[in-house]
Amino acid sequence: MTKVLSKEELAGLVQPTRLHKRLYLDPDVFELEMERIWGQAWIFIGHESQVPNPGDFFTTNINHKIPVVMVRDKAGSVHVLHNRCGHKGAKLVESRQGNVRGAFRCPYHGWTFRHDGGLLKIPNESGYDGTGFDSSDPCYSMQSVAQVESYRGFVFATLSSAAPDLKTWLGGAVDCLDNLCDRAPEGEVEVAGGVLRYEHQCNWKFILENLNDTMHPMVVHQSVVQAAEDYIATLPASAVKQRSEAEIIPPFGSSYEKFEDSGITGFRYGHHYDGGKTSIHADYTVLPAYHEAMIKAYGEERTREIYSFNTHNTLYYPSLTIKSAVQNIRVVRPIAVDRFVVETWSFRLKGAPDEMLQRTLLYSRLINSSFGMVGPDDQEVYRRAQEGLESNASEWVEFHRQYGRDQQLEDRVIGGGTSDLDMRTQYKAWSEYMTGEVFQ
Repeated sequence: MTKVLSKEELAGLVQPTRLHKRLYLDPDVFELEMERIWGQAWIFIGHESQVPNPGDFFTTNINHKIPVVMVRDKAGSVHVLHNRCGHKGAKLVESRQGNVRGAFRCPYHGWTFRHDGGLLKIPNESGYDGTGFDSSDPCYSMQSVAQVESYRGFVFATLSSAAPDLKTWLGGAVDCLDNLCDRAPEGEVEVAGGVLRYEHQCNWKFILENLNDTMHPMVVHQSVVQAAEDYIATLPASAVKQRSEAEIIPPFGSSYEKFEDSGITGFRYGHHYDGGKTSIHADYTVLPAYHEAMIKAYGEERTREIYSFNTHNTLYYPSLTIKSAVQNIRVVRPIAVDRFVVETWSFRLKGAPDEMLQRTLLYSRLINSSFGMVGPDDQEVYRRAQEGLESNASEWVEFHRQYGRDQQLEDRVIGGGTSDLDMRTQYKAWSEYMTGEVFQ
């Protein structure tokens, strides 16, 4: 049974410049996170392009236990339903993705459900005559989660009826989703190229902390950057210009000064991004055919505006990270206090030449996959941190960098690119979720 920590105990685990190691090690804290963070925040479910036709579905979990299914109905609406039968509770859909013709059918007793979750038919229904059973009672349907909304095709859901609407929850960080979609000449993106999935033997929060931690790349990724630069030095100049790898890998070894200049921006509810005016993607080559398509769609001035908003990683706390400039996302799902899964999805820019998708896929393989050149570096240091925190040498993990220098603006907080502002943003939200103050 999960131990319920008091509000005071939870509040004491996060202080202005440090947090207690129990956040990474304690199974009771983890279970409360699943209930109070993953059970209240807007969680990324999927993209509308994954369910283009009536009956198309995609399955996932809201947290470590609660299975849901995203499905498009005959009228074209997208729903997120609890993936369980309203009769005995059996999980209805096992496949990750597919199409169900007509209705969902329970594999246990054959109850069927419409694409909107409503109960359609009960076999041998006469057995319920005179029993007081009411088939119209919503408890016997595939129930919808508390709230479901889509923003520019990105579908989010929350188990909380108290959560604000999605646009309010996204806040100023919505600019990064807009920029991702605006980089498509047609203003829309679609999932393409498959999914890269791998498991980490550590706490789920490590990857979120690391996203905008710009003090680690020149250390953790030093060997791969040096190897890439050594190889690039052997190539003629004309060949270097033709190799996307030459643009992708070396920036991970940028200087502290370079990363400091990029800045970090934090928002309520734990969201943040690094960059904006510049990022490690800022010097990527603009492919001529793509640029031509963008100019035709938006005109020169608007196209320059879209290119100039250049971020590296954006976190929509706690489940989604996006890279607008390279059109991929990472989806985080906890499994246990010391295990989580991360998936990398790539997107096609509608109206853009196929070379843009190929660059996105190359980036995903090089950086965010378990067999890539950068992601395994991070995975190794996460593992070491998880194991090292078992030591009783200290109870605390610190995040002092540039504390007191953050600038609080009307709807966001900004700071230098090497600041621990991202940690402070996340753990302020963590405390508010965990102590029940988040939506007050």
